[in-house]
Formats: sequence, C-alpha cells, structure tokens
Amino acid sequence: MLESPGQLRAVVVDDDGDVRLLIRRTLEMLGFAVFEASSGAEAMLNIQEHRPDLVTLELNLPDLDGVEVCRRMRKFSDAYVVMITARADEVDELIGLEIGADDFIRKPFSPRSVQARVTAVMRRHRPTPQRPTPRRRATDFMVAAPGGSAPETHHLPGALRRRADDASPGMSIHSSPESTSAAGTDVRHADANGVVRHGPLVVEVQGRAASLDGVELELTRTEFDLLETLARAPRRVWTRKALLTHVWGTEWPRDEHLVEVHIGNLRKKLGDKGREPRFIRTVRGVGYRMAPVEG
Repeated sequence: MLESPGQLRAVVVDDDGDVRLLIRRTLEMLGFAVFEASSGAEAMLNIQEHRPDLVTLELNLPDLDGVEVCRRMRKFSDAYVVMITARADEVDELIGLEIGADDFIRKPFSPRSVQARVTAVMRRHRPTPQRPTPRRRATDFMVAAPGGSAPETHHLPGALRRRADDASPGMSIHSSPESTSAAGTDVRHADANGVVRHGPLVVEVQGRAASLDGVELELTRTEFDLLETLARAPRRVWTRKALLTHVWGTEWPRDEHLVEVHIGNLRKKLGDKGREPRFIRTVRGVGYRMAPVEG
C-alpha cells in the first residue's frame, strides 16, 4: 500500500469481510492508510509491523478475542482502540475499557457513526507513531473546513496531514466553551518542569506519567487524561458532559457511562475508598472534583 509522508494509519480487525470493507472505506475517506486483519494473530502482526495510530477491533475473533488482543498490544502500542461488538453485554464493554480500549461501537452501525466515533476519539491528545508530539490531536491533521474553522466530522475530504503548528505544551487538553468558562481563573498550571502537584500526587504532563507518594501509577491513556484534567482545576466541579467534551471530544449523552467507568478505575488506582475519598470526590447530582489537599 502506498502511503503519503505523515499519513495516519489504521488496522481494521474483523473476521467478517463485509464489515472490514465498510470500515476500511470509511477510514480511507478520512484519509487513513488502512491495513486489514481477519484474526487476532494476524492483528498482532499488523499492529507490530505497521505501528498504526488507530485500531478498530472486533470483540469476537476466531482465535484471540478482541479483549486479549487489546491487552497484548497495550504492552507496545498507544494506538487509539475502538472496539466493535454485536454483544449487548455491558460486562464486555467494561472489561475492554479497563484494559485500554478508548470506545465501543455496537453492531449494526452505519459509516456515519463510525466516522463520528473515530473522529471524536482522535480529538484527544496522544502521541502515536505518525504524530509523536504529545500535545497535538489527530484532528490537527485533518484538512480544515472552509473559512478556517475546525474539521467537520460529517465531511472530511483529503488525507490527514501533519500541520506545522504544534499546540503549546503548556496548554491543557482540548477545551470547550463550557470547560473554559467554568474553570475561570482556578486553573493550576504545570511548573517549569511540566509537573502538576496535588499533595502527594504528581502529574507529569509532558511525560504523561503520574505518581503517588513516589510510586508511579499504571494508568491507561484515558485515566491519565482524566487525572490531568481534574488536577489542573482542583476546585472546579466537572459535570460528566464537560468531561466528555474535554477528554473524549464528544457530548453524546449516552456516553456518560464512559466517564463513570473510567473515574471508578482511576479511583481504585489512587486508593480512593469510602464516602470521603482522598483525591476524587463525587458531587451528588453534578459530577466530580478533586478533594482538598490534606494539610
């Protein structure tokens, strides 16, 4: 397959050839160079060889299932993962999110829904092989809509290309009118070393690492993004909708359970328990905020 320099890559994994074709064509319309795999073993080989920025991963595969493929690839790849499933069992979804999937699409689906979900998940800042600068988003590679506005999710012609202008390393992950106006002046900026501190909790923004009491935390990409967001505005109460917009780049109400699942996983890793958690507190009927630093 011929690729343009800097073009984003995707691996489409599904044992159904018709589904692979549908997703392939949809991603190619978004400008991806697409590689296909019909089994878990073939998927692992393609991911290792092509170092994709995005993987769409069917949950039911003839050898390794999608959860196991995701678990194994997370040892060497930070690609965005969108799982595809015909199952209605929420347990599968929770397990997938726990081991590092970014989102789920349920069958049957339309090309438009795939396009919207992929575009939303790739708005998040994450270093990947074709765009190694951590503070940039995949949508920075998309051709801007007429008039210089942001890329549109329903019509994205042309290849996804690198843009010369990086986002400032000091900026927080992408913001929305709701998130920036609500935050006001209560924004905690990283220090000269790119570090945000909240008591014994240390968040290294540029290095995308976090530690508690000097011990590094093993966080997924989503968990880190959530923790950075909360730690930067410790006095702000974040609604689930605001977190969806700020971290996932989507405002779909049915996605609010994603926030709850990831917050729950993050709390476990922070050791938060009981009604007075040490770090992340629930504001009933509203959302989440950081607990005050213990004096």
